[in-house]
Amino acid sequence: MGISERREREKEEMKELILKTANKLFAEHGFDKVSMRNIADAIEYSPTTIYLYFKDKNELFYALHLEGFRMLAYEFRPLLEVKDPMERMYQMGLRYIRFAIENPDYYQLMFLVKDPLCTTETDETWEAGHNAHAFLEQVVIECQEQGYLQGITMRAAALMIWSFVHGLVSLQICDRMKLYQEVEREQYITDAYEAFQLMIRNFKSVEK
Repeated sequence: MGISERREREKEEMKELILKTANKLFAEHGFDKVSMRNIADAIEYSPTTIYLYFKDKNELFYALHLEGFRMLAYEFRPLLEVKDPMERMYQMGLRYIRFAIENPDYYQLMFLVKDPLCTTETDETWEAGHNAHAFLEQVVIECQEQGYLQGITMRAAALMIWSFVHGLVSLQICDRMKLYQEVEREQYITDAYEAFQLMIRNFKSVEK
């Protein structure tokens, strides 16, 4: 490996370390309470070093936001091969739950931390999130074409499904399931999701 390649690798490793540390601190203390100096102290470098990679804390936030949705998109990618839309929706929910529980810091930043700049829903920074939701909406359309989720608009159905799984994982991530034994919580989440899917499958119109 040449000198330039080594320097490029070291640069990428430093950038990854900064992102990982910032993500952890944002999740633990909240975006507003974390400064660039806090992040620098955590990785034992000067704030000047971080400014070589990110101009401010907001840029760090959006870099993490984008990375989180890239990771989620990677989870969904195999579902493109699933032909049955109801099965695709079912698997999508399971993968969403798994992603959230295995990556709680990313999930908080993606869905539980307020946008620091209050950008609009059409802002390009949120394009990755829009793409993920569009994938769900397409699945809902195909399910409705097969007679499922009747009597409700596509958008309302998609919101209902997303809200349900988001609520489940948020309760776990925000430590609001203390009334259940810790070792049983993830199983309860899965069981609740299975019951939700069963209700959807049972509400199918029958052609006359």
